[in-house]
Amino acid sequence: MKAADPRDIIGRGRSLLFVPASRPERLAKALASSADLVIVDLEDAVPAEQKSAARDAFANTLPHLAAEAAARLLVRINSVDTPWHGDDLRCLADGSMRALSGVVVPKAEAATALQAIGTAIGPDARVLPLVESLAGLDAVDEIARVPQVARLIFGHLDFQLDLGLQCTPDEPELMSVRLQLVAASRRASLPPPVDGVTANIADGARLQVDTLRSRALGFTAKLCIHPAQADAVNAAFSPTAAELEWAGRVVAGAQLHRGAAFSLDGRMIDLPVIRLAERVLQRGGLRSTS
Repeated sequence: MKAADPRDIIGRGRSLLFVPASRPERLAKALASSADLVIVDLEDAVPAEQKSAARDAFANTLPHLAAEAAARLLVRINSVDTPWHGDDLRCLADGSMRALSGVVVPKAEAATALQAIGTAIGPDARVLPLVESLAGLDAVDEIARVPQVARLIFGHLDFQLDLGLQCTPDEPELMSVRLQLVAASRRASLPPPVDGVTANIADGARLQVDTLRSRALGFTAKLCIHPAQADAVNAAFSPTAAELEWAGRVVAGAQLHRGAAFSLDGRMIDLPVIRLAERVLQRGGLRSTS
């Protein structure tokens, strides 16, 4: 596994698609999708009696993948309080697993547990903790500052279960929690966090609303449970043509006015707006020259 770097694919990824480790025939389809990253799931998607076989199947499949495909892969292991956790770590410590991009850790609640996982699977391993309980939220700053942590993920469904919440469809009840994950990521100099899944794969409108809400709150990525969700998620987290055109004019105006405030389309453009425009261009894959 490669050293943590917020500029790499983990930090830039917009769509993270789950595929069950117990269904290896689905891995090729997932990798052929538009998802930026694919999470091979050893946890929730795999029944207890299939854990060992699923782990072995994944370990046997990985060496046959092209390097480019393996670099897009994450693996979600079982949590520290399960009987499968130790075997998952031993599997990840094997040299054949080093091509993976990183490890997703469910029910992350303590920095010390994440440090132990990092020690077990190697100093270069990148770890993505799933914050999905009150204990995880309480420890989110310590979790975010663990050196091997590359990005936070919000497991909002388990979080609701842990607190006994019954959220309404737009989930205003979770707004403050999402903002805390964004703030913790910023304080730890991590890329913005990854939001949870939209469970109804047939409801494209719901997916769009959920993803745009995540973007408005400062998230830049989302978990997906079906390949069909990846295109919409990628689009929602990418600047529109109009946004790119506006950002280009802002940066050009900034160059012309040599850092002084100026007016564009009736709006005052000062340094915070210029920095926002530069960020839009970076997200769109265009380099600012200011």
